[in-house]
Amino acid sequence: MTRVLVTGAGGFIGGHLVARLRDDGVRDIRAVDRAPLNAWYQRFDDVDNRCADLQDFTACQRACDGVDVVYNLAADMGGMGFIENNKALCMLSVLISTHMLEAARQAGVERFFYSSSACVYAAGKQESPDVEPLRECDAYPAMPEDGYGWEKLFSERMARHYLEDFALETRVARYHNVFGPVGTYDGGREKAPAAICRKVAAAVLNCSDEIEIWGDGKQTRSFTYIDDCVEGTLRLTRSDVREPLNIGSEQLVTINELVDIVEGIAGVTLRRRYNLSAPQGVRGRNSDNTLIAEGLGWAPSVSLEDGLRDTYKWVYDQMS
Repeated sequence: MTRVLVTGAGGFIGGHLVARLRDDGVRDIRAVDRAPLNAWYQRFDDVDNRCADLQDFTACQRACDGVDVVYNLAADMGGMGFIENNKALCMLSVLISTHMLEAARQAGVERFFYSSSACVYAAGKQESPDVEPLRECDAYPAMPEDGYGWEKLFSERMARHYLEDFALETRVARYHNVFGPVGTYDGGREKAPAAICRKVAAAVLNCSDEIEIWGDGKQTRSFTYIDDCVEGTLRLTRSDVREPLNIGSEQLVTINELVDIVEGIAGVTLRRRYNLSAPQGVRGRNSDNTLIAEGLGWAPSVSLEDGLRDTYKWVYDQMS
């Protein structure tokens, strides 16, 4: 029997990961998050649910005690509106990352997964909407997203050195804009797909004909459905691949095209008001999936349209 620890388990990705582990027959799961239990997106009675702040080293030691595999997803983060305005808070997640690695080493953990981000990629490679898909090597020379991206890149290096120096088998994924139901869709930490779903649903429910778009709508992104994110996480953790891998879709769209899709799902056409002073992030970002296909024999495949259909329905139901 394997005892598994999921940190950040009260959050969006963490909650879905715990659900999938249970579905896969894992019966000894410890789930940790600093949020109160009643604020977790998903919580299961047959899981060892704990509320703890993993910026504290002692809390990390308690979380790792007796654990075989760690999925470290805990971080202070959100969408572009949050990470552009909370750089120090984002960088303080380095306390979680480093304390969890050391606690895992002391506890004799067999395998340690770290959730990194596409925000580690050099800004100079993301200046055009017609961006070339980002390869894993494009993280260097380093010039990541200020604050959040620097913390993620530093923690990637820490994971690498714990593998080299202490033989802790670490695995690192670079998530690309993960979205789906049962997650944040308002309050300032939501990402673009959830935000657009919320805005369109609000227009439908309030009989409005207008939607606000951050930026000019021409910036491009690829968005990864939560099921693909979890599948890739499990495959990578169980693999022999020791280098960071992209877990992201290669389906590149503009933000305007993202809105088009959600409007089509909702059956409406809205006037668009562009807020050019709002946080926009890089002009273009897409995932190159060459290495994940080679290393895992798999790559994300859920279409943006299918993922948004489920996400919009869930957001609409929450709001109505």
